[in-house]
Amino acid sequence: MNNARWIEIDSPDGGTFGGYLSLPPVGTGPGIVLVQEIFGVNDHIRAVADQFAMDGFTVLAPDLFWRQQPRVELGYDDDGFSKGRVLKAGLDFGRAVRDLSAATSALRALPGQSGKVASIGYCMGGLLSYLLAATGSVDAAVCYYGAGIDGYLARAEQIRCPLLFHFGEQDRLIPAAAVKAVSKAFAAKADAWVQTYPGVDHGFNCWARAMYHQPSAALARGRTLEFLSIYL
Repeated sequence: MNNARWIEIDSPDGGTFGGYLSLPPVGTGPGIVLVQEIFGVNDHIRAVADQFAMDGFTVLAPDLFWRQQPRVELGYDDDGFSKGRVLKAGLDFGRAVRDLSAATSALRALPGQSGKVASIGYCMGGLLSYLLAATGSVDAAVCYYGAGIDGYLARAEQIRCPLLFHFGEQDRLIPAAAVKAVSKAFAAKADAWVQTYPGVDHGFNCWARAMYHQPSAALARGRTLEFLSIYL
């Protein structure tokens, strides 16, 4: 995409890391920090960033694996899953959230960004989007099939911004009990929604994966855009 490039972001722990920046075709737009899966800022994540940029958002997808392997790009085959799991196991989530907060600040300072900033994360990134919201760094957060969120529900009371969760009802990585726990934790929060999608598995939004389900992906995207249009 002509309006996209890599930029450098200062890490609060020292050093710099890359982020894929995709700009709207005309003017400026509200910000999105797009949080990667275990496969890095790969072709799919960059395409998702470009997709949101075409909707008028200024999108920054930080490279969270930079301490282990900068700009790693993995596919969705067995080798990609194997390497991705190793990288996730080696990721310090506390540092990753601090890097995301730094990326949010960098995005807010860009001339192409106007208005508020939301985080949107997928899989591992869904959990990180939730944890970023708990820091107060973003104005809204979207979490696509964030495995492990139910293990961090003690932080729910720290979240003041609007939230949108997307879960597949047949997700082999996120049991129904975990989705129910998330729903219960946010039942009293008027600006939090938990959306479930029948008959679909983990990763249903990713067109590069066998579990991609176009109707559910389109519905979730529509709900996400409506959510962003309200809160950004």
